[in-house]
Amino acid sequence: MAFGLSTGTVARALARLTAAGAFLLGAIAVAQAAGCGVPVEPGYHDVTLDVGGHSRSGVAFIPPGYTGTQKVPLVFDLHGSNSNPRGQMARSSWDKVAAKNGFIVFAPQGSLSGTTPGTHAWNVPGVTFREGGLDEVAFLKAAVERVKADYCVDPAQVFASGYSGGGRMLSAYVCSGADDFAAAGFVNSLRVGLPVESRDGRWRPDPTTCRPAKPISIMAFASVKDEQNPYAGGGKPYWQYSFKTALQRWLELDGCKPAAKPETVDDVTFSLFETCQNGARVASYEFAEGNHDWPKPSQKARVIAAATDGQAAGVVQVSNARKPSFDPNIDPAPRMWDFFRKADSTDVIATATPPATKVKASAACGGDPASAVQTVEGMTCSSNPPQEPRRSGLGAKGAL
Repeated sequence: MAFGLSTGTVARALARLTAAGAFLLGAIAVAQAAGCGVPVEPGYHDVTLDVGGHSRSGVAFIPPGYTGTQKVPLVFDLHGSNSNPRGQMARSSWDKVAAKNGFIVFAPQGSLSGTTPGTHAWNVPGVTFREGGLDEVAFLKAAVERVKADYCVDPAQVFASGYSGGGRMLSAYVCSGADDFAAAGFVNSLRVGLPVESRDGRWRPDPTTCRPAKPISIMAFASVKDEQNPYAGGGKPYWQYSFKTALQRWLELDGCKPAAKPETVDDVTFSLFETCQNGARVASYEFAEGNHDWPKPSQKARVIAAATDGQAAGVVQVSNARKPSFDPNIDPAPRMWDFFRKADSTDVIATATPPATKVKASAACGGDPASAVQTVEGMTCSSNPPQEPRRSGLGAKGAL
């Protein structure tokens, strides 16, 4: 007996308090799991997570002013072969763009060891067969969920960017049907499935190896003098088809209308397809003199960008319609960020519907309406699926 209460009464009261405490702790845990309401120091944070019994890692960059009370966008930054997360952010400058615009960057680390200590590469599905390669698709999916759980992220504004091998991995991830990203950017790396060679000797994407969950906005950068991932195709077995072929296939998958009017300034050609299905858009920058390096703007372009209020870095407002609408000194990360922010937004010109002429043209495409494709040049028959593929670019052992 305590203070006139029976032992049973006290026990029941303690049980209720314990239950209430457990409920409160559970509610707090849920709030923390949601990532909001928990302040985090700005700067770089090493992140580790278990995926299928394997320890995986990456680096998160938290922008100054982050309080954890307001949902912010998230950009994944995938490193190239023989690199690492911090090296990639130093190359891409996504951390600087994030600091300026108040979003989070997460740079995941590939499971393969690179050619030099401290570097890594991606175990791209169907491409790389090396000891130690892990399931990268499962890792990226788990990483997206982990970052959203740890930080206050707007789930509708999760984007991704990939350079070289990281872009090939990002292509494979989107092709797998994963729908985590609202838009994706590729620097010297755009793919749309594994390559197959048909009887006519042409290399094309294998449509069975790229089945996106939905139309997705894509911005791609390609360099004509890239010897690592050749602009015209060829190179390593996993590459083979050209950048133009990859871009055309994404236009088909996104259901884009041929509304782009390529514009060339100096050695840079810009194209934008704004009318695609589900509000998606496709944009490309092609560098006639570029190589495999991540493009960087000139010092003059940086000064112009800094002096241009309210513009993405490298973008210049012009009043004369005859002048170019873009600065050819391209800095991919801020240009992608400007593109990402407009993904699925109301400023998209229109949502494309399948052209009526597609069914009529199907008779010339073996009776298959799906193979009749509207291109920039007009109606044509899709190169997919390839006719009697005789050779594939799969399984490049030791490839990065």
